[in-house]
Amino acid sequence: QVQLVESGGGLVHPGDSLRLSCVASGGTFSTYAMAWFRQVPGKEREYVAAITWKGATMYSTDIVKGRFTISRDNAKNTMYLQMNNLEPEDTAVYYCAAGHTSRLGEVGEYGSWGQGTHITVSS
Repeated sequence: QVQLVESGGGLVHPGDSLRLSCVASGGTFSTYAMAWFRQVPGKEREYVAAITWKGATMYSTDIVKGRFTISRDNAKNTMYLQMNNLEPEDTAVYYCAAGHTSRLGEVGEYGSWGQGTHITVSS
C-alpha cells in the first residue's frame, strides 16, 4: 500500500487561506483515487473532497461551500487541498487517504491514510 504524509496545517485566523499537501510513496500514485477527510475529537471522520486517478473532483458541498479546491500532481506524487476563507468550524485534523475505489466519499473505501495535519481557525 502507498504511504502518505500530510503537511501544511497550522493556526490561522478566520478568512485566511491554507494549502495542504499529501505526499505519497511506495505505490503507483497515479492509479489511486485520493481524498481529504477531517475529524474533530468525539466525532466521526467526515469526507471533505476527493479526486479520481483521472483528475475528476468531488466535494462535500456542506463543508466546502465553494471555498476549497482539490488537485493532484502525479509527477510529484502529491495531492493538494487549497482552502480559502477558512472558518472556525473548519478546525480539525485533516487526513489524506488513498484507495482504488469509485465510492469516493466513504471512509471505509480507503486503505491508506496519513497521520493527519491539524488546522485551528481562531480569532
